[in-house]
Amino acid sequence: MANGVSYEKIAQEGSSITSLEMFFSGFPRVVGLSFFPRLCQLTIVGQNIQCIEGLECCPLLQELWIVQCHLTEISGLQNCLQLEKLYLYENKISEIKNLELQVHLEVLWLNSNCITKIQGLDTLLNLKELNLADNIIEKIGHSLDPNVNLQKLSLSGNRISSFKELAQLSRLPRLSELALKDPTSTPNPVCLLSNYDTHILYHVPSLQRLDIYDVSSKQIKEAAESAVMKKMMYYNMRVRTAQRNLVEARLSLTERKKTLSQLPEECIRTLTHALKNESASDISGDPSMEHKILAKIEALRERLKLWTRRLDEKCVICFLQMGNIHFFFALTNRFKSCCDLLLSRFSSPDYKIYGITGIKVNRVIRIQNSALRLCFEDKLHSFLTSEDLSSQNYRRQLEYLFYVADPEKCEKDETLHILEEGFKTAEEEQKDGAIPLSNSLSVSEQSRIEYALRQARQGDTKRSMDTMPFRHGQVIVSKVFVGNSMPIRDGEPVDRSNYPQVYSVYRNVDCSPCRRQWFVFDYEFVLPEYIIYYEYITQLQRSVPLTYPTLSNDIALDKEVLIMEPVLKPQPRLLSLDDKILLSVARANILSQITVLNLHGNSLNKVKEISSLTVLRHLTISFNEFTQLDDISYMPNLEFLDASFNHLVTLEGLRGLGQLKQLDVRWNKLTKAREDTAVLSKHTPALLKLDTRYNPWNRPEAVRMNILGRLTTLTHLDDVLVAEEEAAEAVQKSAGSKINQITTLNLDNQRISKLINLSKLVNLCWASFNDNEISKVEGLDNCLKLEELSLNNNSISTLSGLTQLHCLNKLSVDGNQLTSLDVSALDQLSNLSFLSAENNCISSLHGIQRLRSLLELYIGSNQISTSRDIYYLKGLTNLIILDLYGNPLVEKLENYRIHVVFHLPFLKALDGIEVSECESAKNMFMGRLTTDTVAEKLGHSNYTEIAHLNLQSCSIRIVDLSPPDLFCNLRCINLDHNNLTSFSGLIHLPNVKVHIEPNAKTLVGKAKKDKEVIYFVFVVGTVSQLQPH
Repeated sequence: MANGVSYEKIAQEGSSITSLEMFFSGFPRVVGLSFFPRLCQLTIVGQNIQCIEGLECCPLLQELWIVQCHLTEISGLQNCLQLEKLYLYENKISEIKNLELQVHLEVLWLNSNCITKIQGLDTLLNLKELNLADNIIEKIGHSLDPNVNLQKLSLSGNRISSFKELAQLSRLPRLSELALKDPTSTPNPVCLLSNYDTHILYHVPSLQRLDIYDVSSKQIKEAAESAVMKKMMYYNMRVRTAQRNLVEARLSLTERKKTLSQLPEECIRTLTHALKNESASDISGDPSMEHKILAKIEALRERLKLWTRRLDEKCVICFLQMGNIHFFFALTNRFKSCCDLLLSRFSSPDYKIYGITGIKVNRVIRIQNSALRLCFEDKLHSFLTSEDLSSQNYRRQLEYLFYVADPEKCEKDETLHILEEGFKTAEEEQKDGAIPLSNSLSVSEQSRIEYALRQARQGDTKRSMDTMPFRHGQVIVSKVFVGNSMPIRDGEPVDRSNYPQVYSVYRNVDCSPCRRQWFVFDYEFVLPEYIIYYEYITQLQRSVPLTYPTLSNDIALDKEVLIMEPVLKPQPRLLSLDDKILLSVARANILSQITVLNLHGNSLNKVKEISSLTVLRHLTISFNEFTQLDDISYMPNLEFLDASFNHLVTLEGLRGLGQLKQLDVRWNKLTKAREDTAVLSKHTPALLKLDTRYNPWNRPEAVRMNILGRLTTLTHLDDVLVAEEEAAEAVQKSAGSKINQITTLNLDNQRISKLINLSKLVNLCWASFNDNEISKVEGLDNCLKLEELSLNNNSISTLSGLTQLHCLNKLSVDGNQLTSLDVSALDQLSNLSFLSAENNCISSLHGIQRLRSLLELYIGSNQISTSRDIYYLKGLTNLIILDLYGNPLVEKLENYRIHVVFHLPFLKALDGIEVSECESAKNMFMGRLTTDTVAEKLGHSNYTEIAHLNLQSCSIRIVDLSPPDLFCNLRCINLDHNNLTSFSGLIHLPNVKVHIEPNAKTLVGKAKKDKEVIYFVFVVGTVSQLQPH
């Protein structure tokens, strides 16, 4: 009997069975399911099944269990279209796939498998429960975004380590149960971070259960939200303070970048000018001269490559130094030990076939990436703790090894990725799952050399005089912990699964341990520390010892190349053109014959005369004085245009270049990629190659995608081949989404002068228009869902256009022309919790009292100068962060900080510094009657109009109404029922009658000061000390 059905009657009774179970029988395959066509539930546990099969006969199947088996993939479900529950846990599945047709699936358990990535769930819109516990998942990303009906999710026992990943779950609106550190599994690394649960509850407020805890209570959610909001405000304050301090550092870095870039730019300009001159020279009929010119051209190109590489390095370095990655250059022997390491691992016999006799180090860069170093040290510490190794033993397993990227397999900027993120990217790209390293330079270089030689054979050999196309190279030197290692077994792939007990494997090249290739399985055990730039020395070159060149050496080398034979005579510069000059330059008899025209290296800024050259195909105007290209229009046959090294500020003016295939606008002053791309898109429909490098683009990180999104015909951009995938992604981004679905809009730095055409953005929640030319806030009346708005660095003088934005809770208008806070606008912003108006001309905080919900106020670097402006803030009891830094008030007001803290006791931070002066403020200002106190009490500061002042029961201890000229018309002041300890502050007031009567016998006293009389009515025993002066 099996499941209550006898084997003899299975053919007769099987058609009526709806549920079938198989436990611990060891069957290797699933067979015989054709006898159960009505099967709705199938449970298979503890079998030796490696693949799902035989289910094509069970179209009614709704629930399937294949657990604790040996499944390696998800397959065979294509006919089970009614499946609602699928349990495939405790198998060996490594990838989520083949579930596209299971649109009715509600429950999916894939826990305890070998899954590394969440994917393949896009069509499961009805999925309610997903269990991916005990896998090898590191990231969540956007993989679960389509599963909007998901209610239960388990990710315990994985490798999720970032709060950023947890925030991705906020896009699951119905998620009610989440497990990341279930007691039966190892917790994710992120669960060990402080505030883990608070972070989750804030981003996923729909949760009712987190791990094993009930979090449905409203109080828990509110506490989490409050904690996160406070932290966000605190760190926002810290960020803004840091940004303020960063301005000076940025200016310093900018100056440094200019200094660093100045020499390479000058050298590039000089070498390029010479190269274009040599390329344009007429050498026909003289073979010996042709050989010399080609050799000189090749030498110039090599020097250009060096300086271009250095310029790019410096730009990248200056950018990265603002993060946690620092680079230290060596132009001396500072890193001599590193160079000695390279020299010791260079073996000239390995390069004998190429005629290489030596190696010269051109540059060494020390890498200091604190994040990678911490990761390396933590990993090493964990290993040593678990293995209980002595320091002497583990040091024997530390090596300094070389890595050279394989140009055929790796991306162009792989080196930069390694410097930023370590060898994780390299590991992922290796098919064998290991990082290839070596203690031999020749072994590391093998792939690069072979690739360079193949490319040279495929290229134009006449244009390359260098027989060694791989002459210049770079190698990353890394500290590596090889750990337990072993030799690679013959015929066995280098894969972690084949060597589970070791951290690395190696092979000896030519049976020599001095030429050993390593494969390290764990990228965290590889720490990049140096980059060495070098070149190979051949027998044909003069002997060059291993040195560390200086900039003067490089300049000397440039000069040597520039004076190589032949030295061309300088030509007179052209300032204008006419038909005679055109014929002379083009060496033609009539204008209609001119197809190639080289006007390189003159002083031209207009070329109207070339409009008559209707058959012109090739035009060079580099190294001139052009600021625009209006004259180069409607040239139907023009195919090539070189306008590099000019002063172009726009491409507006180019018209009718229907055949233009190649355009070079390097080294100009172009800034507006969007506008210039639109011009090219309209007027150069056949453009294939475009070079825009070394222009001061606004938002340079977005230029490439912007251009590729509009110029779909391009095959090369900035001398880099355009990949199909890259082009498709750019076009997709350019197309964008439907306008009424847009929730986020960033139009920073686009030279916008007016906010128009925004009426359809009805779902807009976040918008930024920073660094434009906007003078008026308008056009936002239909954006009623807008919550965050940034208008920094414009020319706005009033906030009047914000009155309809009732949902706005964050507003930033730094760097504008505001002189006051518009009361009528602020009245409508009842939900505003964040306001930043730094670097304006605001002279008063009047109106700020309308913002009762305000939590953060940044209004530094304005013109606020009087202490009475502090009183406008006293009603904002929710305000916890205030920044007045850079206002005259800060320097002008005595005891400024204590004064503000006393009057605004609810503050947690002032001017970027935590408030800790509460007690000092109380001691200094409690019970002190000052002009500010009077202004606050009366609601105005017209002191000269005050004749009577009633300040009964105000807990006044000290009177300090100075200067007395302010109160020249004051005749009576009532200080009954206070706590006066002295009336010395009153004797400066002329002809003032003072009442001090707290329920006891009165006395009348008289004091004289400068022949002026003050009358006192006081009670003995209440005033503890009377000091008439």
